[in-house]
Amino acid sequence: MRGTLAVYGIGFFQAACFHIVGLARDGIHGYAAFAPLPLRVFFACLLVLDPLLVVLVARVRPAGVPLAGGVMVLDATANWILNWPQVHRDPALLLHPVGLTPITLFCLFVLATQLPLLRAVGGKGRPQRPNRAPG
Repeated sequence: MRGTLAVYGIGFFQAACFHIVGLARDGIHGYAAFAPLPLRVFFACLLVLDPLLVVLVARVRPAGVPLAGGVMVLDATANWILNWPQVHRDPALLLHPVGLTPITLFCLFVLATQLPLLRAVGGKGRPQRPNRAPG
């Protein structure tokens, strides 16, 4: 469980840093050149969601697990939508160590570990323990 939480924390910390640096470098309209408005709004929301997930994961809060899955599905989908024309023209882009491939792999990791992690941190789906009488 700790290793999985560490991977979640590192992944969302890296994403938070990426979005914060992008905002500092390009301003609020940094995605305007290549992303439609709904995706720009989503990417702006990641400025809050990614650091929030780092905190939730670090504090081992069950709410962080499904939120992480939802954020990653939306993030990977948005990135595939934006990058599909380039990937379609040149599939070798998927071999780059940054960008679409790491986002996709992290998304798959988060989705594959969600249920076991949620059970481990005490969220829904956790096996019920019988009540014990004090004594």
